[in-house]
Amino acid sequence: MTVLLVWLHLLAAISWIGGTIFLSVVLVPVLKREPFASQRALLFRTTARRFRAVVWGAIAVLLFTGPLLLQQRKIPIADPSGWPMVLAVKLGLVAILLLLTLTHDLIIGPRVGRIVQLPTKSRTRFDHTLVLWSPWVPRFSLVLALAVLLAAVVLVRT
Repeated sequence: MTVLLVWLHLLAAISWIGGTIFLSVVLVPVLKREPFASQRALLFRTTARRFRAVVWGAIAVLLFTGPLLLQQRKIPIADPSGWPMVLAVKLGLVAILLLLTLTHDLIIGPRVGRIVQLPTKSRTRFDHTLVLWSPWVPRFSLVLALAVLLAAVVLVRT
């Protein structure tokens, strides 16, 4: 049972982090090239929506398997005073990552999607700022996800 839980947990983390790296390092730079200019927004929006389902599926698996794995290691889930420090750090990073993901998917992403449909001249200063800074949310989320991964490696080595 433990092997299956670890495998599912790792598969979910790999899907989320790997997909995020793919979007950041492969898809976005390719879409910035001239041949894709006319289809850039459609391709990215379609890919991002599809990936969103993968991310939330991965989150569900991670939230299901994580506590079970802690229970199998005899780490008291309901008693944070019994947690190793690295677990507390990992779970804190996970909480921030989930908050950022929720904010991006439910607030920032849809808002930017509506803003980019507007003519540039009718956008407010806040609209311009939001469009400019919105790509940094998933980038920061990727850094957090990599930090969670590092904390997970440290946790299993303790």
